[in-house]
Amino acid sequence: MSTFRNVLRTLGRTVLPALAALSAAWGQGLEAQDTPAELVLLNGVVYTSDANHPRAQAVAVRDGRIAFVGSTREARALVGSETRVIDLGGRTLIPGMIDSHGHVTSLGAALLNVDLVGTRSFEEIVDRVAARAAETPAGAWVQGRGWDQNEWADTRFPHHEALSAAVPDHPVALGRVDGHALMVNRAALDAAGIDRNTPDPDGGRILRDENGEATGVLIDNAMGLVRRVIPGSSAQEIRRATLAAQAELNRVGLTSVGDAGVGAGTIRVYEQMGQAGELTVRNNVMVAAGGGLQQYLDLGPRRNMHDGMLSVAAIKVVIDGALGSRGAALLEDYSDEPGQNGLLVTTPEELTPIADAAARAGFQLNVHAIGDRGNRVVLDVFEDALTRHPVADHRWRVEHAQILNRFDIPRFAELGVIPSMQTIHQASDMAWVPQRIGFYRLYGTYAWRSLLDTGVVIAGGSDFPVESPDPLLSFHAAVTRQNSDDWPTGGWFPEQRMTRQEALLHLTAWGAYANFQEDVVGSITEGKYADLVVLSQDIMTVPDEAILDTTVLLTFVGGELVYEAEGAMMHMGAGAGGR
Repeated sequence: MSTFRNVLRTLGRTVLPALAALSAAWGQGLEAQDTPAELVLLNGVVYTSDANHPRAQAVAVRDGRIAFVGSTREARALVGSETRVIDLGGRTLIPGMIDSHGHVTSLGAALLNVDLVGTRSFEEIVDRVAARAAETPAGAWVQGRGWDQNEWADTRFPHHEALSAAVPDHPVALGRVDGHALMVNRAALDAAGIDRNTPDPDGGRILRDENGEATGVLIDNAMGLVRRVIPGSSAQEIRRATLAAQAELNRVGLTSVGDAGVGAGTIRVYEQMGQAGELTVRNNVMVAAGGGLQQYLDLGPRRNMHDGMLSVAAIKVVIDGALGSRGAALLEDYSDEPGQNGLLVTTPEELTPIADAAARAGFQLNVHAIGDRGNRVVLDVFEDALTRHPVADHRWRVEHAQILNRFDIPRFAELGVIPSMQTIHQASDMAWVPQRIGFYRLYGTYAWRSLLDTGVVIAGGSDFPVESPDPLLSFHAAVTRQNSDDWPTGGWFPEQRMTRQEALLHLTAWGAYANFQEDVVGSITEGKYADLVVLSQDIMTVPDEAILDTTVLLTFVGGELVYEAEGAMMHMGAGAGGR
C-alpha cells in the first residue's frame, strides 16, 4: 500500500502538473488562434519563399509577427473590430527583401553629399563640385561619390588640375563608384602631405603623371593617406545619414541589410538608435577588421538585439581592390594593362590571425574578394583556419566572388562557404569587363549558375551605394543577364542565369540564411517577423522586359508600415475592421 501511495505522490508532483501546463498551453494556443489579428492582407498573390507553403492568398499579423498564412477565406476569421484590413486586389506580396552586402552610412552620405552617379565626363564632375563648394564655408571639405571613368568618352583616369583650378579653397575627396579609388584636388593632396616623393603604400597606388607628380587619383590603400586627415563624422551626422539611408532602403522594399565594414563609432550610434526604436531596417553589422575589433570578439556574437533590428556577429575584411580601378587581384595580368595584376590590400599573413580569432569566438567571417587571385587566397586561408579550428556551421562568406578560376568554383560547397554576390554588378560591368580580363577568363565571371549547381546558396545584394539599392534591379539582372535597357539580346553568358524562384530566394530566404536569421526573417512563415513588401505587379510571371516596370507600393517591418507609395492605399481596400 505504501508503494502505491508513493506512486500517487510522484504522479501528483510530476505528471499531473505537466498535464495541467500542457492543457493550459493548448488552451492558450486555441485562444491565440481565435484572437483577432492587428493586420490582415487579403486577396493577394503571395510568394512566401517557404518551400513548405510556397503560395498563398492572405497573411495575418499579430504582435509584429506572422500569425497566419493561407487563403483569404481563412484569414477573414482573424478580422476583428480593430483589425486593419488591406485588400490587395490581386497584387503581389513577397517577404521583405534582404540586401546581404551594402554600406548604410555611405548610402546616407551619398544622399547628403555630392552625387556623382551617372556623370558623363570629368567636366560635369567639376561643375557639380564647384556648385557645392560655393555653398560651403572656405576650408571645409567637399565630399562626393559615384564617378566612373568607364562611362566617359575619355575612359582614362582624370588629372586633378581642372578640379583644383575650379575649387582651390576647399579640399575635395570624391569616391569612385566602386569605393576603391579616390579623386582629390590639390588642397586635399597638400592637406595629406602627398607629393612626388610620397611612396605607394602597401596594397595601394598613387597614380602619377609623366612628370612623376600625383594626378589626384588614389587606389585602394593609398586612399587612406587622405582619409586619415578628413574630419570624422559626429554621432549626430552618423544618425542623420542612417535615417536618410533607411528611408531610401524601405522605399525600395528592403527590410534587412548586411552592413559591410562598420567601425565602433557607428555601431555605438546603431545601438543607441535601436534602444530608441529608430531602426527601420534590420541591420546585420559586419565589424570592420581593425583596431576596434577585439572588443567585439570579447563580447561574442550578438544577434537579433532590439527586437531583431540589430546584430553584431560578423567581421568584414577586404582582400583586394575592384575591377574597375584595376585593383582586383588577378592570377594573370590585366589584359588592358600588362604588368599589373591588381592589389592584395590585406595579405594572407594578415588575414590568417583574423580567421583564427573569428573561428575561436564564433564570429562569421566575410571577406571581400573580386579577382580570381583574391578569391583563391581567401579560400586557402578559410580552409587552413577551419582545419585548425573546425566549426560545423560557420557560414563564412566571400563578398562579391566576381572572377573565379574554374578549379575554385567547387571549393565553396566543399568548404561550406557562401558566395555573397551582387547580380547588378554584372549588368553594370559587362560592357567593359572583356577589355580588362580578356575573353577566356569571362567563363568564371559572375558565375551564378556554376556555383548554384554545386549546391551552395547565393546571398544577394547591391553593394549600395556602389550600385542602386533597388533590389528589383538585382532581380532583373539575375534572371536576364541584361542591363536596364534589356541589352544584350538574350543576355550576357545567359547560361549563368538564375530562375525567377532562385532570384527571389537570393533576395529573401538565402539572404536570411547568410545572416543566421532564417528562423526569424526571409520567408512569409508563421512565427517570423512580419517583414512584407507589396509590389505593383507579379515579378514571377510578367515578361522579362516588364520586370523593371514594377514598383514597391508598401513596405512593412515587424508589421509596421515603414513606406507607402503615393496613392497606394487609394487603389487598395485599406479599411479597419469589418468582415
